[in-house]
Amino acid sequence: MTLQLCYMIIGLLIVFAAFDLVVGVANDAVNFLNSAIGSKAAPFFIIMIIASLGILAGVTFSGGMMEVARKGIFHPQFFTMPELLTIFLAVMITDVLLLDLFNTYGLPTSTTVSIVFDLLGAAVALAVIKITSGNGGAMALWDYINTAKAMAIVGSILLSIVVAFFSGAVAQFLSRLIFTFDYQKKLPRYGALWGGASMMIIAYFILVQGASGATFMTEETASWIKAHSAPLMLGIFGIAAILFQLLLVFFKINILKPVVLIGTFALSMAFAANDLVNFIGVPLAGLNAFQSALASNEPMNTLMTALSKKIHTPTYMMLASGAIMVAALWMSKKARTVTETEISLGRQDEGMEKYESIWLSRKIVNLFDSLFSSLQGIAPEAIQKAVKNRMKPLSGGDPKLGPTGKPAFDLVRASVNLMVASAVVSMGTSLKLPLSTTYVTFMVAMGTSLSDQAWGRESAVFRVTGVLAVIGGWFLTAFIAFAVSFIFTYILFYFKLPGMILTLVIAGYMIWANHHKHKAQEKNKNEMTIYNLDKIENLQEAVSQTFDHLAFLLKGIRESLDIAFDSLFKGDLVTLRQERLRVKHFQNSVNIIMANIFKVLRLLSKEDHHISYNYYQIIRRLQKLSDGHRDTVIRSSMHVSNRHSALLEVQIAELKEIRKVFLNIIFLVETAFREKKIIDCQDAVGQFHYLRELVDDYNENQIKRIRDDSSKTRLSILFYAISGNSVMMAKQNIKLLDIFNESFKLNQKCS
Repeated sequence: MTLQLCYMIIGLLIVFAAFDLVVGVANDAVNFLNSAIGSKAAPFFIIMIIASLGILAGVTFSGGMMEVARKGIFHPQFFTMPELLTIFLAVMITDVLLLDLFNTYGLPTSTTVSIVFDLLGAAVALAVIKITSGNGGAMALWDYINTAKAMAIVGSILLSIVVAFFSGAVAQFLSRLIFTFDYQKKLPRYGALWGGASMMIIAYFILVQGASGATFMTEETASWIKAHSAPLMLGIFGIAAILFQLLLVFFKINILKPVVLIGTFALSMAFAANDLVNFIGVPLAGLNAFQSALASNEPMNTLMTALSKKIHTPTYMMLASGAIMVAALWMSKKARTVTETEISLGRQDEGMEKYESIWLSRKIVNLFDSLFSSLQGIAPEAIQKAVKNRMKPLSGGDPKLGPTGKPAFDLVRASVNLMVASAVVSMGTSLKLPLSTTYVTFMVAMGTSLSDQAWGRESAVFRVTGVLAVIGGWFLTAFIAFAVSFIFTYILFYFKLPGMILTLVIAGYMIWANHHKHKAQEKNKNEMTIYNLDKIENLQEAVSQTFDHLAFLLKGIRESLDIAFDSLFKGDLVTLRQERLRVKHFQNSVNIIMANIFKVLRLLSKEDHHISYNYYQIIRRLQKLSDGHRDTVIRSSMHVSNRHSALLEVQIAELKEIRKVFLNIIFLVETAFREKKIIDCQDAVGQFHYLRELVDDYNENQIKRIRDDSSKTRLSILFYAISGNSVMMAKQNIKLLDIFNESFKLNQKCS
């Protein structure tokens, strides 16, 4: 490696530092935003401003953490400057790719675990290269790796998961016993003391425990704060309690809102202090190595012993990094995607779930159900009754908020999330252990959700599946980070400039692909918002919107089936697989429409029996329509995927005629729903009768083909299934048209 190439690597490290700050914030924004956003403690832009100020304050406390990147994972004194730059470049490319991948799919992963295992994989790779080439002398692999520190970091991360979950669960249980779900009545009695205690916890863990890492604070000042921590904390508790009591008595302010907002500031500050090393620690270490090497007589061969010593990081670098993080926080769409995942897993009410149930989640739910049942048998009945009364959730919500304005959880849980998470993260920072803020905040949120009974019988298996998916992603993070950085280090070491170009091309392509993938996901998500039923107070308007939603759904199903038919005829497996992936999208759409119908049914009085019956019929027809669409697409996809015999020309011709009539019926119904008028009801019925006759004739033709053995078994099964589904789905459309006529009193009978 030449000195010129080293200059290029330093430039790339600086560029990747900026990229890593952007993708890192997109992943970690969920850590400090989810509680305030989920509880709707303030307007969104106010929450963002407070989080931004917390980040700018927090970066100045992260000086002590920068040592981890320089000497926390490996011993720099056994590597030369070019070798370290190879490690650092491989680490940064891997880290950006990995975080961008997880952000695309909305999975909160750990930037700490990512950077730790990136460094470990790259350092192990270069140590192996040195040992196998004979340049390592008599040294063994573990001599190069700081195994004690690496194990301490990994151990602290794993321990923090357990501590965070149980701390969140216990703190929320106790808080809920005090305040209950009807917390507004209890605030005047306990609110000021509780708010004062919250402020004391924030001050202790952020100021006292984090003071030693502040770049702007002298050692004498930090020592004085720690020595006088007890009177300082008591003073903060007293002042905060008095201030909150005044706000409660004279201004009737819900003090949990400022507590949540201050907690958001505290956690964003703790995040910046703890996680900044994950984004700029490696580039700064590379810059320090390069500067130390240039100061020596042999810059390319000098061992980097200088990195073993403590190096001061200028405050202006921290603040510049903080500014980039703030900009990324405001502009990143992927940050919203990751935040939505955690909020949906912790929301108090049931609704559409992002994850399906799996056997492991069902086993876990059954296990805990049996455990709690056993504990209930041990506890005295009086205690059980008292706890049950205080832990009973409120029925319904604030009618002023409406269905879309209702928070995912209340301010009591939001404040506990923030206080417990900031305490655990800040303690890790004070011990110079780079805890994963993602793991801590996620597990605290899941612990408080459990205590709040948010995972009820209707949602527990789905929420547990989501938690398992996220935790599985964490282990995948470690494996991918180690393996990819290991491979990239080999490529960079042996191929030099061509290897650098190759890895950059790979990185550029993957980031481009992830960007387009995320755009497609956002498009699907925006389509789902069309089905939101906002106005459910007005019955007639709700009925009208329901048929608007049905029109949009029928249009999507019609287009999907048209594509599926064409792809089946051509044997186009790629397109069929794409349509198969969209099946879940249509099923979710049907579920949302049915959930909206349930909302409308709750508005109806007992006298509205006829309307209730019609709405029940819509649900029934939608389920059958969705089943028919799913069965047709999946059967077609599996047939082509299994490489079964292609459809005969005569079968294709017959199915094309069936498709023409069938899809035209859907189009007629879709148009009627969209325009709120019947175009020609009898035309739709006539086409349906023609379709049935057509299918009967073609089925007889198919029997002849079976007898003369021109159509094999698989082909016959597929043909009968598709033709039968077409008739069934057409019938459901005619039935929906009937319901539409009755709902709008058009006095036209379609069947």
